[in-house]
Amino acid sequence: MHVIEKHIVPVLTQKFRLSEYIIGKFQSLQSRQGSKKAIKKNLILVDRSIGTTATWILGGETIELIDEENIPKTYNLPLDIVFEDEYMVIINKPAGLVVSGNQFKTAANAIISLANKSTVQDALPYPKPVHRLDSGTSGLLIFAKTRSALIALGNMFQSKSIRKEYLAIVTGKLNGNGDITKPIDDYECHSSYSTVKSVPSLKNNWLTLVKLSPHTGRTHQLRIHMASIGHPIFGDKLYGNEGEIYEGKGLFLTAVKLSFEHPVLKNNLNIEIPMPNKFDSLLKREERRWNKYH
Repeated sequence: MHVIEKHIVPVLTQKFRLSEYIIGKFQSLQSRQGSKKAIKKNLILVDRSIGTTATWILGGETIELIDEENIPKTYNLPLDIVFEDEYMVIINKPAGLVVSGNQFKTAANAIISLANKSTVQDALPYPKPVHRLDSGTSGLLIFAKTRSALIALGNMFQSKSIRKEYLAIVTGKLNGNGDITKPIDDYECHSSYSTVKSVPSLKNNWLTLVKLSPHTGRTHQLRIHMASIGHPIFGDKLYGNEGEIYEGKGLFLTAVKLSFEHPVLKNNLNIEIPMPNKFDSLLKREERRWNKYH
């Protein structure tokens, strides 16, 4: 057992549930959700005993945050590492791969054997994802290799100081640039789009390649926003139309650029990857078929 952080509870005028008291008490656990997850994983000790959601904090206790000792089993899958240093590793996640969760075949389990172990003092036992991409979305995904980087990058995503750019193929003909501010689940949301090019399509009339930038971070935000203006992302089984899905081709959405200040070294990073081959192949095929029959 390795203690990451320790907190001595001062004299209190009232008692608190452990899950409420520890929010913000540890640098590694700044959010309510993160604190609850730590308790659920038995990573919080109260006077050397495992704390639970039923534990009351009365004052004077010693609360410790311990590290996860068990490294998950490695999923042997080659991944394209785009950037790596002592503090983080960035991969080009393939479409169809889950980032993490209660399953074995995840990017989080695959990166364990591929990333170099950090030699920094606060190194994590294995890289941990800082953000998420939908299973069907490919592209740039950041894993932290140290605790300080994990906290800093998490805060940067929360404060929107990491700029993200996606490419997508949407149905229909879209022109120019625009902003979409449709709320999602009653939360304010903001996405921007700019048109790259449109090609005619026998099946869909037009397909348009667009650059997308999410300025907020709601689940499925880009997919919902593009569908809301009548241009769903091609291959989207959830928000698109059945006739706009090619079996086996997946979702045509990819994260191609990340721009941010290094969380530790403070230099500016601009990480960029090319558009997947399947995007170019789809556009050329649709245009070729159109020209053949017209």
